[in-house]
Amino acid sequence: MNQSRQNEGLLSTAERLIGRARAAGADQADALVVRRKSRSASVRNGAVENTESSEADEFSLRVFVGQRVAVVQAGQGADEAALAERAVAMARVSPEDPHACLADAAMLAKSWPDLDLFDATEPPAESLIEAAKEAEAAALEVPGVASSIGAGAGAGLFGMVLATSHGFSGAFERSGFSRSVSVIAGSGAKMERDYDFDSRVFFGDLDPAREIGRRAGERAAARVNPRRVKTLSNVNVVFDPRASRGLIGHLVSAINGAAVARKTSFLKDRMDQKIAIDGLTLVDDPFVRRGSGSRPFDGEGVSVGPLVMVEDGVLKQWYLTTSVGRELGLATNGRAGRGSGVSPSSTNVIVAPGRQTPKELIASVGTGFYVTELIGHGVNQVTGEYSRGASGFWIENGEISHPVSEVTIASNLKDMFKRMVLADDIDPKYSIAAPTIAVEGMTLAGD
Repeated sequence: MNQSRQNEGLLSTAERLIGRARAAGADQADALVVRRKSRSASVRNGAVENTESSEADEFSLRVFVGQRVAVVQAGQGADEAALAERAVAMARVSPEDPHACLADAAMLAKSWPDLDLFDATEPPAESLIEAAKEAEAAALEVPGVASSIGAGAGAGLFGMVLATSHGFSGAFERSGFSRSVSVIAGSGAKMERDYDFDSRVFFGDLDPAREIGRRAGERAAARVNPRRVKTLSNVNVVFDPRASRGLIGHLVSAINGAAVARKTSFLKDRMDQKIAIDGLTLVDDPFVRRGSGSRPFDGEGVSVGPLVMVEDGVLKQWYLTTSVGRELGLATNGRAGRGSGVSPSSTNVIVAPGRQTPKELIASVGTGFYVTELIGHGVNQVTGEYSRGASGFWIENGEISHPVSEVTIASNLKDMFKRMVLADDIDPKYSIAAPTIAVEGMTLAGD
């Protein structure tokens, strides 16, 4: 069965669920069907460890009875009438939510762009196994690499069908392909591990397996024989893009409207104020072609294109759904995600690049710490306090020197965003596209 015919069938199911909910006494309803398909293979030391294949359709029905709301979920084969009746019964005994509602009809998408999100390629298990073996072999060829933790390859599909009782119906699909490998370098108590991976919407866009393996091996080998450093109260820290994506992720979390409404964000009172350096502009764009975070419409049927969330360091937007927007006295901006309920979520987050190359940025630091890996979850989103275990490399005379491990870096995100310097190495393949970032004046706890 082709994809469009499958979508038509799922859309009919969603619309039928809404009809059953209305018949059971719901004033309004929406129905979501999520289709997931995946196939993966993993190897270790040249031997196949595991192959998996799965496919499932999951249904979510949200019903409104006055200002009372309930959500029920089920898998394939569920009794639709019983599902709708249970949802309405749950809503009737739920507490009233003054902000609960569907999106305004005027905000619903009538059309949306073709974002080129679906690749019909279905690599067989043998092909996935071969890619994983190839990546692992390339990593093990790197001098200093001792053994493999494992390698893998996968392919999958995410599909979403949404229908509402006030006129929206739509569907989209996004394919995904991945390759990864993790290895150990060194020996005895001096072993170090590292990894590399690639993930793309289109199979043909994936980095070659051997290239992924080589990078993983070189990263692991470079970390062998790390040194400890003394505690410093004022050190310049440079975040490798793998680490800087997490740093920008903390900013994204802080401007989530749900956190603002709950007053659990350190930026809750900072709208239209300076929160970062002049050069920090952050755009959220759901319409990136082949983007890993792209979607033509959100979880409420609203389609809003790129938004400037932060402009030259000034906070301009929260991530909003209809209900969160109502709570904050604002209109939705089309950033509703769907899970067990509806909540604001980001799409493709793109940081405007700086003017220096990573090499120039590191040279400008002089002496400092280059972070390649962060450990733990020591971030307080209410206060902005930041404290993470870290490993990476020491910077001396503006160049990467020796590996460093078992240190902690600390500061406050409110200060860090105002002491950033951005490089120009934006890689748009990630849902958070962030460059190498230097942060001045952090505390480093070592010996």
